[in-house]
Amino acid sequence: MDSRIALVTSRELASIDADDEFLASHLPGSHVVAWEDDTVTWSDYDLVILRSTWNYTKRLGDFLDWAQRVDRVTRLLNPLSVVRWNADKRYLAALEKAGIPVVATTYVAPGEEVTDETLAGHVVVKPTVGAGSSGAALIRDDAYAARAHVRSLHAQGLVAMIQPHMSHVDTHGETALIYVAGTFSHAARKAAILSRTIEWNSDLYADEKIVPATATDAQRQLGDRIVAMLPDLIPGGADIAYARVDLLPSSSGPVVLELELIEPSLFLAVDPDAPARAAAAFLSRVGGHDFPRKGDH
Repeated sequence: MDSRIALVTSRELASIDADDEFLASHLPGSHVVAWEDDTVTWSDYDLVILRSTWNYTKRLGDFLDWAQRVDRVTRLLNPLSVVRWNADKRYLAALEKAGIPVVATTYVAPGEEVTDETLAGHVVVKPTVGAGSSGAALIRDDAYAARAHVRSLHAQGLVAMIQPHMSHVDTHGETALIYVAGTFSHAARKAAILSRTIEWNSDLYADEKIVPATATDAQRQLGDRIVAMLPDLIPGGADIAYARVDLLPSSSGPVVLELELIEPSLFLAVDPDAPARAAAAFLSRVGGHDFPRKGDH
């Protein structure tokens, strides 16, 4: 009998995401369901896989409560502990402490002040809890505007993060390395999104130009190193079924912009074999745990 698998999306998404559609075609017995749907009995599923839950940052408390309920009755991918760790971008500090090159970042919590030196030049200001480029602003040589954006994030109760604008991204874009079951699958390149006009879809995601990419040796070495250390860095890190490592070019080599472990687009369309690889990685997670089989709504 086929395993029952939930590919979790959001009610706010107007249509099924392309990645979800690819995966559903390779996973017999799978269903695309919304995390907000309180009629779902999550214990009916052998796997609950977070996919296009892109509104979770707006309702983080509710989302984490939901994930905890699901985690009690079935297997959640990625695991709850990983979701908690990855929901706030201050995880970049943990990566940096572990010796991973990341984009230099200053964190400013509500009530804290930021120095003029930190805001000088071209900077990106964004919240530590946010998906995609939501709430992010590229501000060029305007410390007053940068400080105003920090204050607007603070007014929403958010921690702000300030990063220097990496100018190489304007010509080379971002490189995304996708891993499934701890193994490199494929790479994609994204155009620099903050340097151009952004078209938003349903307030959940921005339309991005995605093309296939060939990872350089330096990018692969960095991505492989990060994924290999996750079991020691995060509780539950050994059960990470998917990861996306977003890299920016710099004069000293690739640096980490983000490590996406909750609901990243996996850009399955850029490689014809990628959907099957991802599906196999998920199916390998079926079984192995004994959960109580009682309804959870």
